[in-house]
Amino acid sequence: MLTTITRMPFYALLALILFWAVLTPATAKTPVDMPWLAGVARVEITPEEPLWMGGFASRDRPSEGVLLPLWAKALALQDSDGNRGVLVTSDLLGFPKAVSDNIRDRIEADYGLGRARVILSASHTHGGPVIGDSLRCMYPMDAAHDVATMRYTAALEDKIVALVGDALESLAPAALSSGSSVARIAVNNRNNNESALTPATMPVGPSDHSVPTLRVVGEDGALRAIVFGYACHPTALAGYEWSGDFTGYAQLFLEEAYPGATALFFAGCGGDQKAMPRVGRTVARARQYGHTLAAAVRCALEEEMRPLDARLRVAYNELTLDLEPAPDMDAYRSRVEETSGYQQRCNQWMLDKLEAGETLPEAWPVPVQLWRLGDQRLVAIGGEVMVEYALRVKERLGEDTFVMGYANDLMSYLPSERVLEEGGYEGASSQLIYGMPNVWKAGLEARILDAIEALEHSAR
Repeated sequence: MLTTITRMPFYALLALILFWAVLTPATAKTPVDMPWLAGVARVEITPEEPLWMGGFASRDRPSEGVLLPLWAKALALQDSDGNRGVLVTSDLLGFPKAVSDNIRDRIEADYGLGRARVILSASHTHGGPVIGDSLRCMYPMDAAHDVATMRYTAALEDKIVALVGDALESLAPAALSSGSSVARIAVNNRNNNESALTPATMPVGPSDHSVPTLRVVGEDGALRAIVFGYACHPTALAGYEWSGDFTGYAQLFLEEAYPGATALFFAGCGGDQKAMPRVGRTVARARQYGHTLAAAVRCALEEEMRPLDARLRVAYNELTLDLEPAPDMDAYRSRVEETSGYQQRCNQWMLDKLEAGETLPEAWPVPVQLWRLGDQRLVAIGGEVMVEYALRVKERLGEDTFVMGYANDLMSYLPSERVLEEGGYEGASSQLIYGMPNVWKAGLEARILDAIEALEHSAR
């Protein structure tokens, strides 16, 4: 055979080589092409019994069925030096500090991953359950539902810790690339009156319409995971059925479009962003916004994306931010008498703490985190973060930076300095439902941005 080949004319030999190349599967990759290890896992977290749903103070009863199953999903990564990190996304309102701390402590004990190497992200869907103590004073929960909520919370912690282990066990050669697209769904709810919006209205106020997208491809060339984000409240729906809202639909539509791939959504800095209009809060509207967001992700995936070198660098800090002094017991007694509904319940909750001898917080440790995947930066901030933080972070670290809110702790809204000065729901009154005795002290925006910039220089 060798003699036959060597006697072939040059062009005939070239044709034979090209023929063999065509027959060789196009998906075959060399180790150089697959510099990362990536693992993907998912677990259903839909409650098996009626529970109170987190997010809307107007709800007056527990859940009534399932529209979309709720999921927690994990992407584990390992770079060429053996450095690991795990991103967990979830169809939840958010992880309160006690729950987040329990999960991350267990992950470190079981898998050796410290807090800098774990991101707990929530979509902030208002179609998920109350967990832990977060927002519980908003609802008239009886003792049985209180017990059921804590039972669900304990099971959730177990599931997420096991989920991380499953993702780590499935690590396999992979290639990562990043890009972004645009979806014009979000409208600044502080600057626009939803009831006055018409199809011809030009919304005003800051927004971030970018759709950051991370693609994970396996050795066979198949798409294994799609990580994408958007800065907007998932509140197209307001009923009593479990669902991930329009971001849940976006994940579903992407997984239908790319069979075998897992779609993981993270919420951006959408504290003051709503999907508008939401006429009737219909499933049709939620599906429409889900299709719009999924189409933007598909655009990013199908255009040229930037390959990411297998270098994972991480940094983490809990920045202690001060609160204004708390009211005293007499002030809370007056507020209990003067208010009703959830405001009365939350003021009574604070009064009960003081009468029991507890100390109300004077400050709070706000988590800020940075990952560098090759040259792709991902910043994660705790709380319901105003969109201006994303815009300022991108000014400092680069327009292509992925910026995530609702990560690692849902302690309250994080207003920008402008919103803090203006007050209103996001700047002031919402603090009560989160168990914060007062508003943040001025200066928090600069401190958060400086802390994130410091992470950029300390990541390793």
